[in-house]
Order: sequence, then C-alpha cells, then structure tokens
Amino acid sequence: MGSASRVGSSSYDYSFKVLLIGDSAVGKSSLLLSFISNSNNSIHDLSPTIGVDFKIKFFTVAGKRLKLTIWDTAGQERFGTVISSYYRVYDVTRRETFTNLIDIWAKEVELYSTNHDSIKILVGNKVDKESERAVSKEEGMALAQQHRCLFLECSAKTRENVQQCFNDLSLKILDVPGLREKGSLAVRRQNQKHLYETSQRGGCCS
Repeated sequence: MGSASRVGSSSYDYSFKVLLIGDSAVGKSSLLLSFISNSNNSIHDLSPTIGVDFKIKFFTVAGKRLKLTIWDTAGQERFGTVISSYYRVYDVTRRETFTNLIDIWAKEVELYSTNHDSIKILVGNKVDKESERAVSKEEGMALAQQHRCLFLECSAKTRENVQQCFNDLSLKILDVPGLREKGSLAVRRQNQKHLYETSQRGGCCS
C-alpha cells in the first residue's frame, strides 16, 4: 500500500495543522478564504470570527500531496502539541496590530506551545492599501528575523502572495524531520499497524 490515504476524492501524503493568530480585523479570515477558494469574490465584509473556525485545503508542493487543516481563531485559544505551524498576521495599515504581535501573540505562542519544532510565519496583510501603510516592509522583516520567522507581505483582497505564503510555509514544514514524520500518513499507518499487532499478541496471551 502506498503512502497516500483516501479522503473523499482527495489523497495526500502528509497532513499538517496551521493556526492563524493576530488581532481581530487584520484579515485572517479573508486570507484563509482567499487561499481556500482561489477567489476574492466573497471575502468582502466578512463577519468577525466567533470562537474558532477551520478549513481544509488539499494541494501539491514539492511533489507531495498535502492536507492542511487551517484554524482561524478569535484569539483566545490555547495552543497544543498538534500545531505544525503558526501564521502570525497583522494589518500593515494599523500599527497597533503589529506591536500586539510583539507584546501579546509572540509571548502567547512561546508560553502555550509545547511543540518547539513548529514553524512560524509573519504575514503583513492589506498591502493593496499602500497609501495607508503604517508599518514598513523593513520593520516586518526585522521582526521576523528577531523571532526566526518566515516573512511575506500579501493582500487577501487582490490575492497577491497568498498562495506563496502557504507554499513557503509548507516547504519549511517538510524540511523539519520531526514535523514531517508526525504529519506522514505512512508513519501513522505503520504505528497503527504496530499497535494493532501488539494488542492482538496481548489478547492471545491473556
């Protein structure tokens, strides 16, 4: 049997979980919808996320079929070991959303995440509003370097760099052996087979 698993009509080699974090109204839901739907037709005037929402996206990168489960939070959730990556979003036109990433969100991730292999990406959204920019690209790059994050600016409205953000993130996750192994369907199946065989042997001896 190959390493891909059937899920409806989609098969995949690896499954990863991504958490979007950042202030309300920075465009997390819009970015997610833009990536999932490959369209910006329905991202205007989205209602604020209440609690938590998630979407699933199947796509191929570096010859591997991936299943991304992307969690869009209202900000109050605690972070667990299952998260492969943190996607930190700020609005380039609202400086307080950038400083809050430093003062609040970065500390929250460090405090509550026990998966130290997790990949982080810093994303400046709404670059289509260049005339209203309050955070320079250089500042974003400097913060990303300080926290050892990937960095990109994008626009959920025009879809500029949206696909690139998730491609870069996925490639980086695949580069980390621990995350790759945890997300591998082949490894999971081998572990499940081992547990089943062990339980069967235990049942015979009892």
